[in-house]
Amino acid sequence: MEDLWITIEREYGSGGTAVARELSEKTGIPCYGREILEEVSKDQGVDIDLIQNYEETASSPLSYTLFSLSRSSTDTDGSVELLTQEDKVFIAEQEAIRRLAAKGSAIFLGHCASEALRNRSKVVKVFIKCSDEDSKYERIQKDYGIAASKVLTTARRYDKKRANYYRVNTGRRWNDADNYDIILDTARLGVDGCAKVLKGLYAD
Repeated sequence: MEDLWITIEREYGSGGTAVARELSEKTGIPCYGREILEEVSKDQGVDIDLIQNYEETASSPLSYTLFSLSRSSTDTDGSVELLTQEDKVFIAEQEAIRRLAAKGSAIFLGHCASEALRNRSKVVKVFIKCSDEDSKYERIQKDYGIAASKVLTTARRYDKKRANYYRVNTGRRWNDADNYDIILDTARLGVDGCAKVLKGLYAD
């Protein structure tokens, strides 16, 4: 079977992480989510909590854009001085994703993985949502231990963070259907159903 990479972006509370982990169990193909942060933390000597904070506060792609342009227009490595710490973390994440992908088929959760793998042809970009808000909020309470009174604000904060990080580093809208090959709804298919759909992509 040819190597195939699935990149998953998901709404907070949609069960997207559970889908990815179940898919990994069903196929034996590794799944990388927090593991990407662990790679960056080890390589850069930056605490994982600090990396997550950089992701949450990502603001402007300008310095990274200038750095990329300088690298593409010369034979040098460009000026690293142009980069903010946020930019360095993003670049380290992208490099970690490419290293992990080089090992073979893999499932990637978040971190703009589709951007890191944009030059590979066998990449399937997936977005997972949950159209039933009651189910979503119940899952957030159960899986993350969030008090009922804080569920709505927590979900909005995480979705805003993910949307902002995606926009800053790709220039595209996170929840735009045109960015994805497949959109799955756990409210309709369930976690197991979504995993089964994606498992079909790995069939010989």
